[in-house]
Amino acid sequence: MFNKKTIEDIDVKGKRVLVRVDFNVPLSGNEVSDDTRIRAAMPTIDYLLEKGAAVLLCSHLGRPKDAPDPKYSLKPVAEYLSSKMGKKVRFADDCIGPVAEAAAKALQPGEILLLENTRFHAGESKNDLEMAKQLAALADVYVNDAFGSAHRAHASTEGVARFLPAVAGFLMEKEIRYLGQAIENPKRPFVAILGGAKISDKIGVIKNLLTKADSVLIGGGMANTFLKAKGYQVGDSLVEENALDTAKELLSVGADKLYLPVDLVIADKFEEGAQSKVIPAGNVLEGWRILDIGPETVNKFGDIAAKAGTVVWNGPMGVFEMAQFAQGTFGVAKAISESSAISIVGGGDSAAAIQQSGLADKITHISTGGGASLEMLEGIQLPGLAALMDK
Repeated sequence: MFNKKTIEDIDVKGKRVLVRVDFNVPLSGNEVSDDTRIRAAMPTIDYLLEKGAAVLLCSHLGRPKDAPDPKYSLKPVAEYLSSKMGKKVRFADDCIGPVAEAAAKALQPGEILLLENTRFHAGESKNDLEMAKQLAALADVYVNDAFGSAHRAHASTEGVARFLPAVAGFLMEKEIRYLGQAIENPKRPFVAILGGAKISDKIGVIKNLLTKADSVLIGGGMANTFLKAKGYQVGDSLVEENALDTAKELLSVGADKLYLPVDLVIADKFEEGAQSKVIPAGNVLEGWRILDIGPETVNKFGDIAAKAGTVVWNGPMGVFEMAQFAQGTFGVAKAISESSAISIVGGGDSAAAIQQSGLADKITHISTGGGASLEMLEGIQLPGLAALMDK
């Protein structure tokens, strides 16, 4: 299933190894507020140090405007990683050019250097080969362990792999094994649970999953568009009017596999403390909006998940940021955690919901990449993965 070379297939002793990590982590002030992605990269870093490599780390953080911006500096991440690793992590104020070159040259085996945000250069997102060449010049080997960025063909994810021996890190391998296996050879019944606000983000995913999965359960804001396409009144709910025809088409193609909410939590305002009630799916009054799936739907989705061999979940079931409308999302999380199925939770909001619900340790695999896991579920080849050497 996984046919790429990994760090275990290459000799790194005494070599400088450039590792593309995904340290795009939330910062609150100058503090890391969620270290999931940092922890996920540590097994690869530990292994390379153990094998006698000098480790250079590079990553993007946020969306700076192709120029240095102190708000998006990775310096606080270097400090945080030092505390987690129990050893000093050096920091270079640039990822290419003289500063980076001098820091890389001075790095000894067993030492770690974090380079500044790759997106401080316009060449990163343009996959500029000149920038990729400069990154490659810092090291002898390239490792991609940034699954969360593998769906982007950027200088640090795809370009650099053209100039150095390029292999996968442990996190990349784990992500591809779980998600790839789920799509290509799942233990059945294979159940996909999809939520989030928009159908338009997930049309390709739904189409692909209707050919692969045994059941596709739809919740979240995207369910509203399906309900309206079925002729239901949805009041003031979020609906993608321009996706109604697509929703109708998907409903006819997936008639025997596609499950929609049977009851809904509706509210008179989009805010915490709004007046709310549970109603059967059907007629939402004007002035009211759907903000979560109802308890009967949670039970129905839970029953389907309980009998599954594989469950893949991507996207919340409601506006789970507000406690009042989080019951659907947390109810589905609980059902998945109690199922004996292989459970895979896609990145982003679903991963956050699983962490918040305290059930993370009962899930087989929580993906670190939202967009990348969606593209895998859609069957799209990831450029950052394709660029690595085959076994």
